[in-house]
Amino acid sequence: MSSDTNVSPAEVVLGFLEEAEPWRLRSPQFPSKVGGKPAWLSQRSLPPLTSLECETCRLPMAFLLQVYAPISGQDRSFHRTLFLFCCRTPECYTHNDSRCMKVFRNQLPRRNEFYPYDPPPEDEPLSDPEYDHSVLPVSGVKLCWVCGCPGNKACSRCHTVTYCGKHHQTLHWKHTHKKECCNQEASIVTTSPFLFPESELVTEPEEEEDEGKEEDTKEAEGEEEGLGAQRGVDCPSLADTLTETDLEEMAMSETEDTKVFQRFKKKIAPEPHQVVRYSRGGSPLWVSSQHIPSDQDIPPCICGARRTFEFQVMPQLLNSLRVDSTGASIDWGILAVYTCSASCDHDDQYCPEFIWKQDFTLDQHTQIKHS
Repeated sequence: MSSDTNVSPAEVVLGFLEEAEPWRLRSPQFPSKVGGKPAWLSQRSLPPLTSLECETCRLPMAFLLQVYAPISGQDRSFHRTLFLFCCRTPECYTHNDSRCMKVFRNQLPRRNEFYPYDPPPEDEPLSDPEYDHSVLPVSGVKLCWVCGCPGNKACSRCHTVTYCGKHHQTLHWKHTHKKECCNQEASIVTTSPFLFPESELVTEPEEEEDEGKEEDTKEAEGEEEGLGAQRGVDCPSLADTLTETDLEEMAMSETEDTKVFQRFKKKIAPEPHQVVRYSRGGSPLWVSSQHIPSDQDIPPCICGARRTFEFQVMPQLLNSLRVDSTGASIDWGILAVYTCSASCDHDDQYCPEFIWKQDFTLDQHTQIKHS
């Protein structure tokens, strides 16, 4: 995300979407971003294709976002990025099931073979060759033209473009490559319909809540949960349709789930466009009291260290991904990412980390979509 992510556990950094020049979203700039193709950090030992498949449908997953999150004072994590991938098959998004998601951590020391020791320039490089999504510099690793993941399967006609597999080769052929294959004048680098729209993730600290307004907020929440919940609906008031006893029973039946959801809405209200909440060592902001992981639900890292919460993806991001549909749809309440507490090093490897998907209830989903 930036060096701003070196925060204390009590602090929260919010991520927002912003348009950016394409060169700012490339690997040498160490970007935090959503959509497009992954800007890989280490340029070798990329995740194997089998680990980039959805565990439900076994199709290639799409790059969702990456967060640049170096750890201050730890040289092996001087450059550190978390990469999140998700399935594009709506039917794989069953309730509270995270098998359609994968997250990887990669890190490098300040002195490494891929990037200069000094920070990248603030301005666009004077000699900036057209970015080639098929080959990474230095390592020569082939990448899929459709998704930007490792791909050694070349087009049998032009031998110019490579793919991660037959699925993306077929997709690219139907989309543009059928017209462009073996045509040197045509530009093969095109926007793939498989990719999510690309934006930069910019950050700012979350402002501390004014405790003096706590009671006023509780009263406002009570109003919202009562008559305010019917705002905009052409129907009789509750007082007209329910007896006093009914109203008392409704007030007493406020569930823990409702309290958690109201806390979620209250917390995001000052910054409704936040798409990421980062707080390494902190706690997620849950949308429901249901399906919250216990310590036993979070597996330790492959090095043996326990995993701790690092950041969460908010439901507001879905509005920018253009994935709405009337039937099954890509959806989530929050995505909570847990990473190795030691941020262990494995020679530039992309280490799998853990993701927990918590979904809204049906009523909550309706409220958040229209808030």
